[in-house]
Amino acid sequence: MTFGRSESGKPPVEPVTLKILVAGGFGVGKTTLVGSVSEIKPLRTEEYLTEAGRPVDDTTGVEGKHTTTVAMDFGRITLREDLVLYLFGTPGQERFWFMWDELSEGALGAVVLADTRRLGECFAAVDYFERRSIPFLVAVNCFEGSARYPEQDVRGALDLDDGVPVVLCDARDRRSVRDVLVGVVQHAMDFGAERRQTVTT
Repeated sequence: MTFGRSESGKPPVEPVTLKILVAGGFGVGKTTLVGSVSEIKPLRTEEYLTEAGRPVDDTTGVEGKHTTTVAMDFGRITLREDLVLYLFGTPGQERFWFMWDELSEGALGAVVLADTRRLGECFAAVDYFERRSIPFLVAVNCFEGSARYPEQDVRGALDLDDGVPVVLCDARDRRSVRDVLVGVVQHAMDFGAERRQTVTT
């Protein structure tokens, strides 16, 4: 780049930056998702699980989990030269939900990560975004050994509106997560366009 211009001779592009939340229950894979796709070293605020927290941290189905997010995860991905996403992973346990209001400030949309072995864990996130009219999609994290269910079964179990996308993903796979993020951006744009149309008619 020379004198503020790229090698192609075009002026540098100032990217649009968008904030996306990654929410869901305890142990569903939020930290893994952010880490697998972030082009920077992700910021993590994890602490080791302790015996004191055992009565409130249900590790059924995730017995191998030894740490938990206590504030947030943060990462960044450039989808295009002119579009950058900042990812904020929310803490999953109920005692940290007070942080969600601050983290959701200015968010374009959200990914609710779900584990079909413990779908009840993501009800709180679904309810939170519905009540605040924040567009979201549900991404079912395909854990090894977990049963696969049709989209309509997941939609029915979570009592989702027809307009909420449900997709399958592997939180460990960069391409899979990138597809989810493209999906939530598109959904949020469509959601915003529909609301604007409703206001003007």
